[in-house]
Amino acid sequence: MTTLNGGLSYLKLHGEIIAAAISGILIFTAWILSDYLSHGSWITLLIAAFLIGGFAKAKEGITETYKTKRLNVELLMIIAAIGAASIGFWAEGAILIFIFSLSGALESYTENKNKNELQSLMKLQPETATLLSGEVVAIDQLKPGELITVKSGERIPADGVISKGDTTVDESALSGESIPISKTISDEVFAGTVNLGGSLQIEINTLPTETMFQKIIELVQHAHEERSPSQQFIEKFEGLYVNIVLITVAMMMFLPHFIFGWSWTDTIYRAMILLVVASPCALVASIMPATLSAISNGARQGVLFKGGVYVEALAKLDAIAFDKTGTLTKGEPAVVDYYIDPNQEVDDVANAIYAIENESIHPLAAAMKKWAGPKRSSQEELSVTVEHHNGRGLSAQADHSHWMIGNAEMIGKQEAAQLMQHFSTHQQAMTEIFVKKDTKVIAVFLLKDTLRQDAVEAIQELQSLGLRTIMLTGDNQATAENIAKEAGIDEFHANCLPADKVKHLKQLRQQNQQSVMIGDGINDAPALATANIGVAMGTGSDIALETANIVLMKNNLAKMVHAIRVSKKMNTIIKQNIAFSLSVIAVLITSNFLQMINMPLGVIGHEGSTILVILNGLRVLRAK
Repeated sequence: MTTLNGGLSYLKLHGEIIAAAISGILIFTAWILSDYLSHGSWITLLIAAFLIGGFAKAKEGITETYKTKRLNVELLMIIAAIGAASIGFWAEGAILIFIFSLSGALESYTENKNKNELQSLMKLQPETATLLSGEVVAIDQLKPGELITVKSGERIPADGVISKGDTTVDESALSGESIPISKTISDEVFAGTVNLGGSLQIEINTLPTETMFQKIIELVQHAHEERSPSQQFIEKFEGLYVNIVLITVAMMMFLPHFIFGWSWTDTIYRAMILLVVASPCALVASIMPATLSAISNGARQGVLFKGGVYVEALAKLDAIAFDKTGTLTKGEPAVVDYYIDPNQEVDDVANAIYAIENESIHPLAAAMKKWAGPKRSSQEELSVTVEHHNGRGLSAQADHSHWMIGNAEMIGKQEAAQLMQHFSTHQQAMTEIFVKKDTKVIAVFLLKDTLRQDAVEAIQELQSLGLRTIMLTGDNQATAENIAKEAGIDEFHANCLPADKVKHLKQLRQQNQQSVMIGDGINDAPALATANIGVAMGTGSDIALETANIVLMKNNLAKMVHAIRVSKKMNTIIKQNIAFSLSVIAVLITSNFLQMINMPLGVIGHEGSTILVILNGLRVLRAK
């Protein structure tokens, strides 16, 4: 059923885009060939533009009016277009239809993208689990107390406790942290995370509908169902505007005849002019071209906006929250310092480390390989026989020696402590990897997830714009404090699960703070959906990219500064356009009451103001 609904939404969206495009082509063709076509052929082209471009909006307006018992802008635009055509101004009416159908297609595109996000998230959770007996069952059949097995490389299908085996688990789907966590008997594991080590036996302790992974889905769904105050205000304004215009036009159809003695022809003529000049075409054009220009500007700079509402909202921010891993940092550990016994040859140590770590897929192994690669004395790898010690490290026979690469527990805590004395300062936020050759510990490496080069400068610029910077991370207190200090973050919150991040963002809302959340992981999806605006890094998870309202395609936080400045420029231009278009409408309506303009002048004034606000909106394309 979900696939069917998705297919119908896809067809509906493309149908609206095609209808708007055909309507525009017909209007353009009628304009180009106006001197060569007969009047009947010209009218036929414009009628076709009316029917093709206006059908979807007319149906939507009528259906919504029937359901809500309230008039709407869709109906007003259709009536205004028909009103223009009824007194001979077919082209003007067709243009109104085209503009409105195009904006409707763009709105449908944004809505269609948002509907796909939960499907992307749910694909990450296995659909089946293997019981201890070997039977494969559907996830929804699992019950607390049952035992399941999970092989190396498989995703864990349900929340539970390890009853047999030890391993390392990639929990980045929940915590966002790139470094896997060692797990052994009695440790808790979560659905959607990946078993990187040996086979496990897990006892289920949570119903499938109550797993941590399922809670993330529910948080995303709930956040999108909440309606913003701005959206509610616009809906109320829409109904009020339509009612005022239609009531006024209805009164104009007969009151001037009795009050001012106008003829019925003049009365109806003036009512039709009012219907045309009071239509919100100029108001719509005040916003859409400027918004599309801002979106195009952002796209050229590697900033993808998923809708104009998010461009507009950026200018009103009070606080900006960041995930740590993959957002402020590179999302992968790197060697930042090391000590090697002076009696050892660095290239020999590098040769052994490269060959041994090449047998592991652990992120720490990749970091060690990256360090060792340039320092090897030979490009030929040593022949090694590697043994994995889950949660501790690796051991191997290489170059006629026995090597061990791992944590302090593996090589000996006392020896490890002695070697650490070679560092004048020791950062608790760093991961320590020791190297032991035969019976002696010969080297120690300090690794950590490093800051992105652009992060510090971007944070300073964001603060200069008056924004409060906050880091929300699933990492421990020491690591979070260290990164926050390096980046110059105003405040930070450590040990955050997805629900904790949502909690902090809701607190900002309660303080009337407009917030943006920037993240890249699955665990960030609920927070991205809860914040006023969600921003995803371009290399982030599929669900983060789907949930976010804005995507930084080049993973550069400086682009966020550019986006905010473009938003401020766009909002200034929109205010100018709205003030100008309302002023023109007021002048035209007043002139119509005073019988100072005719239909051509009314159309020229109305369409002329539309063209001017469009041109003004295009200035956003040049915003820097």
